[in-house]
Amino acid sequence: MDSASTDLEKMALEEGAEASDRKLLIAVDFGTTFSGVAWAQTRRPDVQTIIIQWPDNSSGGLEGVSSDKVPTELRYNGSDCQWGFQVDDFGPRHQWFKLDLDPNQSRGVSDLSRLYPDQHALPPGYNVSGEKLCTDYLTALRKHTEAVLKHKLPQSILKSTPIEYIITTPAVWSDSAQAKTRSCAEAAGMGKQLMIISEPEAAAIYALHAMDPHSIKVGDTFVLCDAGGGTVDLISYTVSGLKPILQVEEAATGTGRLCGSTFLNRIFNKFLVDKLGLNEEWDEEVVEDAMKRFELVTKKAFRGSPTEEFVIPVPGLADDPDQGVRRGKFRMTGAEVSKIFEPVVQEVVTLVRGQIAATNKTVKAVLLVGGFGQNAYLRETIRGAIDPDIEVMQPPNGWTAVVRGALMKGLSQLEPTTARVKVATRSARKHYGTERMTKYEAIKHSKRPNYWDAYDGEYKVNDMDWFIRKGDPVNEDKSFKRQYHKVWPVAEGHNKAVSQDLLVSQDPDNAGAPVYKDSGDVKYLARLTADLSCIPANDLAQKTGKDGRQYYSVHYDIEMQYYSAHTKYSMVYKNVKYDSVTVEYV
Repeated sequence: MDSASTDLEKMALEEGAEASDRKLLIAVDFGTTFSGVAWAQTRRPDVQTIIIQWPDNSSGGLEGVSSDKVPTELRYNGSDCQWGFQVDDFGPRHQWFKLDLDPNQSRGVSDLSRLYPDQHALPPGYNVSGEKLCTDYLTALRKHTEAVLKHKLPQSILKSTPIEYIITTPAVWSDSAQAKTRSCAEAAGMGKQLMIISEPEAAAIYALHAMDPHSIKVGDTFVLCDAGGGTVDLISYTVSGLKPILQVEEAATGTGRLCGSTFLNRIFNKFLVDKLGLNEEWDEEVVEDAMKRFELVTKKAFRGSPTEEFVIPVPGLADDPDQGVRRGKFRMTGAEVSKIFEPVVQEVVTLVRGQIAATNKTVKAVLLVGGFGQNAYLRETIRGAIDPDIEVMQPPNGWTAVVRGALMKGLSQLEPTTARVKVATRSARKHYGTERMTKYEAIKHSKRPNYWDAYDGEYKVNDMDWFIRKGDPVNEDKSFKRQYHKVWPVAEGHNKAVSQDLLVSQDPDNAGAPVYKDSGDVKYLARLTADLSCIPANDLAQKTGKDGRQYYSVHYDIEMQYYSAHTKYSMVYKNVKYDSVTVEYV
């Protein structure tokens, strides 16, 4: 994705270019442990650039460290906020704060996170909220990105070109967490036109695009495993079309867990302390040098053989034959490294097997992306744990697949002719519906409480109306409409707003959508409030109720459009769409 200076000059010199048809698109992979940024212009969608220069705590400039990604870490020193590579390995720091946006996510309490905590990480909510941490980090990321662009593009282009951002979220996040992400990004200055896309979907778009098109056939099913530093997310797709572009449909709903490669470092840290911690010269500097070697060499070189041997620097430690320390070095056997990998890799294998089974299809290949996804031992372990007919592949640029795919998705939204891979349908992850009034029937509703409806002159009960059921195919090109009917006495005046509660059911046992709100695991998701102030009172229909009183009678539709990682709501009244529905998540 790297661009040459000549490409940038072409952008600046294109004749007839107008600001009205040009946008600068910036994709942000907001990761649990590392984050990445990529950008492109809609007038040159073929020139897509990854930001690889980041400030550190010594240079004071824009280009202290060269890396495809930057750590998702913060440290506050009074009013000064350090971020990314500016945060050194010593002292307390804020990590993994992205996960605070979805505290109810069950995967946040895995055995690995309990058994191997980071000793320097501040606990969630410590002296600052998760929303503030995310906002401050995204603000720093945005400011750095825009500062870098000032050195990459002429000022005339930057001043005349609108900037739009894309941000990624985990596939298994709740609607509330997605809304919090949007709120934090907007507060960080990323604009109101923010696009949100799920991380594994973005990775799949890039990974499938990077594959040899001649090797893909309609009906092929792929499992995408995005194994990162903190989380591992999986999702599956089946190819539904090849021309004019590659189209895929979700084959199984996404799954995920906290079992990323950071836990390898934490387990190695515990191994060092248990093995060498009693040495008189043991201190934090010994740990730092050893951890760097493990991170940069041992993790990448390990292939699983017990006869392998790795040299770990432990400068300053006295020679100790019993501990295996000699001349400031410590030798680790492949068997010892295998014990460090085992608990983490087995969790990933369990996720991959579960995702393969959930597709109920013949899977052609498992595609490994993310930083951990590039690990050779993980690849070979998965290969040996699943059907030998299923290939295990590592697409190119796997560590940056999410941000590259997010940029591709954003460009295709703004310029459809640039689309290369399209997710035609997704599978609903839960039941979505509302509570409605139904005429009371003595036999059918004998055990349900009922009430008298003066307008219709009959007894009513409340039951559930599910407009999307778990597993239903959802297409972002097609909206869902539900008609609602509200009545209230004319004597009460013109209501300025009407509200509708949206409810969900996870249905973990796949027992089917509950009939009533108080059965099963039905929970409130959000309250949709439609603004009626834009509709004149004399346009509201009036009808006489069974009780002889006059009522306002309003029939309207709530239109819902479900995208990769967010939902848009509108109200339709008398065939006029009002984008005036506010959503308050519970």
